[in-house]
Amino acid sequence: MEKVIEMKNITKVFPGTIANEDVDFTLLKGETHVLLGENGAGKTTLMNILYGLYQPEKGDIYIKGEKVKLANPNDAIKRGIGMVHQHFMLVHNFTVAENIVLGTEPRRGLKIDINKAIKDVEEIAKKYGFNIEPTAIIEDIGVGQQQKVEILKALYRGAQMLILDEPTAVLTPKEIEELAIIIDNLKAEGKSVILITHKLKEVMSMSDRVTIIRRGKVTGIVNTKDTSIDELAELMVGRKVKLVVDKKPCNINDEILSVENLHAKDARNLPAVNGVSFRLSGGEILGIAGVDGNGQKELIEVITGLRKAESGTIKLKGKNIFNRPTREIIDSGIGHIPEDRQKRGLILNYSLFENAILGVQHKEPFSKKGILNYNKIREYAHKIITEFDVRTPSDEVSAASLSGGNQQKLIVAREISKDPDLLIASQPTRGVDVGAIEFIHKRLVQERDSGKAVLLVSFELDEILALSDRIAVMYDGRIVGILNREDANEQKLGVLMAGGTLKDEEGEVSQSE
Repeated sequence: MEKVIEMKNITKVFPGTIANEDVDFTLLKGETHVLLGENGAGKTTLMNILYGLYQPEKGDIYIKGEKVKLANPNDAIKRGIGMVHQHFMLVHNFTVAENIVLGTEPRRGLKIDINKAIKDVEEIAKKYGFNIEPTAIIEDIGVGQQQKVEILKALYRGAQMLILDEPTAVLTPKEIEELAIIIDNLKAEGKSVILITHKLKEVMSMSDRVTIIRRGKVTGIVNTKDTSIDELAELMVGRKVKLVVDKKPCNINDEILSVENLHAKDARNLPAVNGVSFRLSGGEILGIAGVDGNGQKELIEVITGLRKAESGTIKLKGKNIFNRPTREIIDSGIGHIPEDRQKRGLILNYSLFENAILGVQHKEPFSKKGILNYNKIREYAHKIITEFDVRTPSDEVSAASLSGGNQQKLIVAREISKDPDLLIASQPTRGVDVGAIEFIHKRLVQERDSGKAVLLVSFELDEILALSDRIAVMYDGRIVGILNREDANEQKLGVLMAGGTLKDEEGEVSQSE
């Protein structure tokens, strides 16, 4: 098959770290090629070089056999390379069509021809099987739709080779299926796709070949049909990885969290949480399953004080925390791993040691009478960075400089190290590699085994089933059923997630605890 991209002996060095070392990478026409590796292994760096965002210290790039110099993304786009970044680059108050044509707008005289832009977007969306409304405002559409806008934006600019960085990290199972269909449609058109991903099931179902990178070096190139999930995990991490969570039966103790008849609205002032009630005890993990957008986000925001509720009660160890200030709620004994690490979890331009104490920065030993003790802060940061294997050249670099997975590990390290009575974990393994998933899962189970209560929110049914002792399913802002883990499977959860009901000899499943 024709080689459309060849990268030879690519080396890229950042202060304190070699991101890529003599990396070779080849993309064939009409193939889906996965770039697989741990967080911080150098995958995104390599693709940023291909997209002209970084310049390598050494190495050559060939496009369709011609040696090229890609000084910036415009050079890459002219050569037919498009890139969809992990964190989307869209103008939120623009429409879908306006975002897609931005920078290459069709014009009628001096004015932008918005009607032609809408028509062009409708045509390209239809061509590739995208179901999208050109006049919708970006901030009003879901993450899956926003990703389609990013892909269409690249295709509109003539991309023949498309780089998708962690494309499934924020998608629901149904949206992942839709993405797989889109990728197949692109390949049928003769286009080539590079996927950067950690999700091994998706590697097996979506790719033709896999290049594995570990600590900046290629450790293997395999045909997907000739490999297995276990082999890929080992090539990626450098050791055998336990993909099954070891978990002994739970030992339930005192009630930690009680939520009764909770009502709350979303950002558009529409009902999002509709009469939710549940209880959570120490020594157990309660998983909340559901398709994105069914009130999970708003529920967690209300519990943690990030959103005001309309009515209801929330008690933590018997203390009323309903609509209390966030600091008071955290100080009452809640740790929170938020679903959006960059928006809620970190201050990106702060150093790692500053981010390591967010939420407890006002407490001793980190501060006294409002004066920060940087020796204690650095000592603490070093301890949790080491314990949780956050890959970084030092604790002085900004949080923005870490890979997404290492940002996530820093947040998990900080929140678990607060020793909370209740740990709320929203999408705790989003965008992290299989080795880090194994580690985070182990730590969540350790929290449960030490008598803590864990509230887990995840769109990954495998994760919910692997970790939870009980599973609550949210649909349309309500908890439509709570199942004991031994009574739950993907099929039952799928029925509840779609708004159906389960019936057995006893009647319907429990609607609360």
